[in-house]
Amino acid sequence: MSHHVCIVDYMLSKDTSTLYNTRKPVREVGEGNGLEPKWGGNGVAMSSKGGCTNSVCVSVGDAASLTKVEIREALVKVKRSEAKLACWKSELLAELNRRFSAVDAQQVAADELMLSNRDAKKVVDNAAQLEKLPNTKQSLAAGDIDPKQAAMITASSTQGPVDEKQLSDLAKTQNADDFGRSIREHQKQQDQKGGLSQFERQRKRRSTNVFDDPITGMLNLHASFDPITGARVMAALTAKEKQLWHNEDIKNRCTPQQRRADALAALICEQGNPQGTNLIVIADVDTVKQQLVNARLINNTPINDDELRKIAVKANVLPAIFNARTQNLMLGHKQRSASNAQRIALTIRDQHCIGCKANPLWCRAHHIKYWSHGGATNLNNLALVCDRCHHKIHDQHWQVTQNQKTRKYQLIPPPKTPYQTPQRK
Repeated sequence: MSHHVCIVDYMLSKDTSTLYNTRKPVREVGEGNGLEPKWGGNGVAMSSKGGCTNSVCVSVGDAASLTKVEIREALVKVKRSEAKLACWKSELLAELNRRFSAVDAQQVAADELMLSNRDAKKVVDNAAQLEKLPNTKQSLAAGDIDPKQAAMITASSTQGPVDEKQLSDLAKTQNADDFGRSIREHQKQQDQKGGLSQFERQRKRRSTNVFDDPITGMLNLHASFDPITGARVMAALTAKEKQLWHNEDIKNRCTPQQRRADALAALICEQGNPQGTNLIVIADVDTVKQQLVNARLINNTPINDDELRKIAVKANVLPAIFNARTQNLMLGHKQRSASNAQRIALTIRDQHCIGCKANPLWCRAHHIKYWSHGGATNLNNLALVCDRCHHKIHDQHWQVTQNQKTRKYQLIPPPKTPYQTPQRK
């Protein structure tokens, strides 16, 4: 059994402002009868028979019946179709960004594409940048380059000047590994033209990215260093790995990857913690048994009794029972910044950014009634928000509200601007 999946011409219109007026479904021919295509979501026309005359068309059938040559040919068609659709998706997000705002485009991307807030921001930023690269966009729309290659050119263009025509032409003939090397060599040449040394270029591009994996719940850390800093990091990491290896049970050794993770954690956590790096563990008190139960981290990850005992050996015990006698959480207007005690209380109460659920360590204590408007630095006038959501509050007019049922604070967007259908000229 086989069928065609067709995307009608209007979807690849170069003028997205005419999107709502150019929907012209193509009539496909069936067994001697005119057959109107069945519309799927967002303009996807599907039919069981008929020819394809549209911009994106893939014949779908039984892969087991294809020869090796036919499979290769089908994969080429799929690759080109994916590139065209990726370009169209980018155009749609860029149009939302242009017509409304980046925040609105990110919200739509998160809702309709089922993306995390982090990924939604990334695709919208990439879409906006692709609009500045006409050669790359044209090659992607034609299916001549892969979406990943287009993303590599886009990312490179944000780090400095590039000859995007040269890069898009190279992408047409190189696989991802070769093209990655070409990108790096191109960046080196461009930086030399701009008077930067290779080291200065590398130093300028240092970065780190830390985020929670929504699937595994694991913390992910990615960092890029210049070669000199990188060599120092590797020397320290290798030395710690060797130390851990010598201390391991030879009958129960870690994998190299596990040992490297342990070494990194030890280097970061065991060299003397700066102020404010206390690990916060929440536990309930069983008044009958006179013991702590239901121990958990801020994100509600449970901690078993053995791990809790290990933590207790090294931890500074901070009481989470706050009242006037233990901790002052009502600072009024005499102090603008939240105290350490207030930060701990906020972390326990809010658990994360009230807008996007970012890690509380990356959040600031926001005054619900602005401090400049007379708002007090009191716990009931503070909420945890990350920098991005803080920007939404002050520049995009988002509001902090309290859910009357759960008593949890939340961030809500302003009334949505209705999407206006462009008028036919």
